[in-house]
Amino acid sequence: MFQKIILIALIITFVSCQKKESVEKDKIKVADWLIGNWENTSPEGVLTENWIKLNDSTFSASSYFIKEKDTIHFESIVLAQLGETLTYKATVKGQNDDKPVSFPSTSETAQKLVFENPKHDYPQKITYTKGANNTLTAEISGNLNGKPSSEKFVMTKK
Repeated sequence: MFQKIILIALIITFVSCQKKESVEKDKIKVADWLIGNWENTSPEGVLTENWIKLNDSTFSASSYFIKEKDTIHFESIVLAQLGETLTYKATVKGQNDDKPVSFPSTSETAQKLVFENPKHDYPQKITYTKGANNTLTAEISGNLNGKPSSEKFVMTKK
């Protein structure tokens, strides 16, 4: 009898672990629309974000802003399913000793992803919104030098 109870407990543990793994992998699927090459061209220069799927739980992107022939801004991004939270990790060249800054998700829908880190200097909030006609809007916001600030970048899929 004792062996049957242990066997049933092991089976329940195995099944519950399998279910949790699939829930974790399913959660990042809400962000599938990010995958691809996105671009915003303005008189100031060209902003590009290239998103790829590394595996079932991790996406990666490079984001850069080029003015004429100079790269003004370069950022590496990893969007990963960590536990039950999507986490956006940004590494900006020349900032934070080139170490990543984590922004856990606070909201995920089929149309919008919101990531926040209130302890970061700026931004404290990063939002991606899926738009019509193959567009997305990336917005960074928070307090900059004690004052509310935000910037929006509307990009088109290429």
